[in-house]
Amino acid sequence: MIVDIETIDEFLSRRTTDVEEAVRKAAAAEIMPRFRQLAAHEIDQKTGPHDLVTDADRKAEQYLTEALTALLPGSVVVGEEAVHADPATYDAIRGAGPVWIVDPVDGTRQFVHGDPGFCTLVALALDGVVRASWTFAPARDEFATAVRGRGAVLDGVPLRSGSPTPGRDLDIATSHPDFTTDAQKRALVGLWADGVVTRPCGSAGLEYLAVARGELDATAFSWEAAWDHAAGLLLVEEAGGTHLTLAGEPFRVTGGNTMPFTAARDEATARRVVSLLTGGS
Repeated sequence: MIVDIETIDEFLSRRTTDVEEAVRKAAAAEIMPRFRQLAAHEIDQKTGPHDLVTDADRKAEQYLTEALTALLPGSVVVGEEAVHADPATYDAIRGAGPVWIVDPVDGTRQFVHGDPGFCTLVALALDGVVRASWTFAPARDEFATAVRGRGAVLDGVPLRSGSPTPGRDLDIATSHPDFTTDAQKRALVGLWADGVVTRPCGSAGLEYLAVARGELDATAFSWEAAWDHAAGLLLVEEAGGTHLTLAGEPFRVTGGNTMPFTAARDEATARRVVSLLTGGS
């Protein structure tokens, strides 16, 4: 089956709420019954103590893989847990067909510790461009959706990122040190400047939502995994914000970005963050 941009646009005009329903059902069936109920044998480490995976991650991704490909025949899923098992599956993001980019539990550390600050992220991309996204924080019962060119909403209410208040310190969420190279650490030190307040990021998807709703001024992230960024970056864009890499270019979900990068409430803020990361003032 050939799926082109017209097919995707038609799909999004008719089936956006069906995707939302699939995400909600995955969370209800596989994630929330395990929230604050995980046994030790249901939690594993992938690359280290800050990179966890649980039965909820695996089973929710399996649920979404089946549900999303059934909704859009000819599509494939690139999910965090499937890529961990077989890294070659990530290459589908760079292909020409429709790809669902899925993070079943974004913020697994928070989930494991019984903190409600986690979410499920789904994005639909075609030819390397994200066309729509779904961000669901089930423990908070918040659902945000974005469709390229049609805006972003949170629980049905339009999202607008706005601009930071002039003269107020910028609030920026930054990468966890475990996921940065030495060069990236040196760049991030540039954010330790007058007029900037930084803190370590939690769930990337919820940090993007905070930017989109104007509660956080910017992020500064140093890793490229598309499942962490695809949904949130479109949410920020459609709310009026923007994103830039260290090279001053928009972040590409297909990879090859100059890191770190920022997502911000407006272009002026994004450019200020990039300037600080590159040694400006």
